[in-house]
Amino acid sequence: MPLRCLTALPVYNEAANVAAVLDGALNYSQDVLVVDDGSQDGTSEVLAARSDVRVLRHPRNLGYGAALRSAFQFAGQQGYDVLVTIDCDGQHQPQLIPRFLDAIDEADIVSGSRYLRKFPAQSDPPPERRRINELVTEEVNRRLGLHLTDAFCGFKAYRVPILGRFHLTEDGYAMPLELWVQAVRLGLRIVEVAVPLIYLDEQRSFGGALDQADTRLAVYRNVLERAMGAGSGGRWGVGGGRWVRGGGQSDSSGR
Repeated sequence: MPLRCLTALPVYNEAANVAAVLDGALNYSQDVLVVDDGSQDGTSEVLAARSDVRVLRHPRNLGYGAALRSAFQFAGQQGYDVLVTIDCDGQHQPQLIPRFLDAIDEADIVSGSRYLRKFPAQSDPPPERRRINELVTEEVNRRLGLHLTDAFCGFKAYRVPILGRFHLTEDGYAMPLELWVQAVRLGLRIVEVAVPLIYLDEQRSFGGALDQADTRLAVYRNVLERAMGAGSGGRWGVGGGRWVRGGGQSDSSGR
């Protein structure tokens, strides 16, 4: 029996991009969910005019992690087998969704990587964003025994039954760090799939103090530290997360 799949997009103030991204996603996913995280720029009106996607709306902006949790909950409640998540800022190419669905055959989480290999005509990342990604990815790998090359890519696929085993509380952009810690504790199989590195708006804001690189790095490290301490009595041991090789995913050291 074919897997029942849902593609979900967390959205905040994306009136300029959301229609085109949704049109692309619908070419590769029968069911599409938008989590409108309190948009105030006309995004909600664009979504209200469509009848081909499902929409969940947060009455106020709660954060990227909170929007993903809403998508996780919806996918579980509706009985989907696989959830694909993509961002709505034009970074992610919906035509790659089938590649993620193929890779989920041998994994519990398929995570996109913008640094696994280079694609023709891809963007150069803003230097401070690349630096922070490298630093945090290296720390995640060292402390968790993983081999990720991109700890933050939002293009992912999940087996929906495993989502109910997470206890995620981080509302902001650092939520993936909490997720990696818990994925290793749960012994989940993790695969990376290469995706192009595309930056259409290098000045895009993270919001408030997070636009300062050093502040953002400190927040990420605090979230990782807190996640590793949660439920372990302050002690940490790698809990058996499995790094699956083959099929175009990374077997590198994450450097």
